[in-house]
Amino acid sequence: MGALPADDARRRALHNEVHARPPARIRLPALVVYVAVMHDGVDRRQELEHLRRLPGQEHLTEGDLAGNFLRLRCAPGYTLKWERHTEFSRYSVVQPLPAGAGLGVRDPDLQPHAMLPPGWLAAIPGRTICAIELALVPGDLTDPPTLLEQARAWFDERPVVAALLGRDAHSMVVTDFWLRDDGFERMLVIAPPTTSETRAGRISARLLELETYRMVALLGLPVAKALGGPLADAEQRLARLAAAMEAKTTPDHVLLDELVGLAATVERAIAEHSYRFFATRAYERIVAQRIAELRERAIPGTQTISEFMQRRLAPAIATVASVEQRLAALSERVARTSALLRTQVDIAREDQNRQLLEKLTRGQALQLRLQTTVEGLSIAAISYYVISLVLYGAKALKSAGVPLHPELTAGALMPVVLWGVWRLTRRIHAKLHVD
Repeated sequence: MGALPADDARRRALHNEVHARPPARIRLPALVVYVAVMHDGVDRRQELEHLRRLPGQEHLTEGDLAGNFLRLRCAPGYTLKWERHTEFSRYSVVQPLPAGAGLGVRDPDLQPHAMLPPGWLAAIPGRTICAIELALVPGDLTDPPTLLEQARAWFDERPVVAALLGRDAHSMVVTDFWLRDDGFERMLVIAPPTTSETRAGRISARLLELETYRMVALLGLPVAKALGGPLADAEQRLARLAAAMEAKTTPDHVLLDELVGLAATVERAIAEHSYRFFATRAYERIVAQRIAELRERAIPGTQTISEFMQRRLAPAIATVASVEQRLAALSERVARTSALLRTQVDIAREDQNRQLLEKLTRGQALQLRLQTTVEGLSIAAISYYVISLVLYGAKALKSAGVPLHPELTAGALMPVVLWGVWRLTRRIHAKLHVD
């Protein structure tokens, strides 16, 4: 019998999430060839087939890729790490640094020295969003400015961004954030020869993740720019509709139709692009977190990565946030304008209903007066027929020898007949009202 209740079905998966993507162990000097691809439309089977093309990996199965992380040891002497994320997949190859590519060499050519099979990188399923060649070399950090000058040659004297990493300045990172003709960026990490493999792996992971998440965060920028024009047009259209409502120059049903069309346009834009905007915010927070983890210390005369990102990335993220806020604000304004127009329509409808009720009331009053008149005429008509019957009856009695004067008899009974008919009509009217 176990010492604990039965495990929740999700316990082990959730617990092991902290170990899902451990950083590589890297021994200096080393070269990391890194590619991140957007995998929209690419399934795991395609990625599995591609990984099987590596030497000695023909045995891989779909179960090996079930955990979104896989590290392979490939001959001769390099390792490959595959990771699948929500929107992209990452491939990291760690191999020894090629001879002649160390610190002080001017713009070394690294591609011919990659240990992967020819054409393997180019055939990765997906679309490249980030590609980096990261070299880790040993060096003496006691004189950072001199070390930085040697590193500039490695970047062909281009302007670079550099910083010392860690509270104790355990390493230096140098990069130019420049996209070369072969499609790769380059980063150079200089650390003491005694740097542990785990520390080198963590430094590498943070830098590669930082640049990857920077790129995917910027995916929202083209969307924001594309929405700028239509968003401005929609705002002007809403302003014109509001002005027409105020001036009462356009029928309400026409305004309502146009507002419904505008609302549909805005809501479609929100539905199509809200995920991209949410993702941009999430990725930007990860970039900020990775920068904070570097614990940069500035080298005099050189921008740090955080300063570079603040000047270059922050405006782009602000643009995305601004468009997202404008879109949400426009949706709210359209909703408020629609509510105002509906209120205006309801008031007009209530006024029409009031006028209709007034007409009905006047009609009922007229009908009542007409009914009263008809009732009076009915009493007179009925009384006339009753008196006529009395007159004929009196004449008949006179002919039979009864001493009656028919006209006097009918005239004498006329008030009684009128009263009787009136009384009978009132009783019938009262009974109908009671029922």
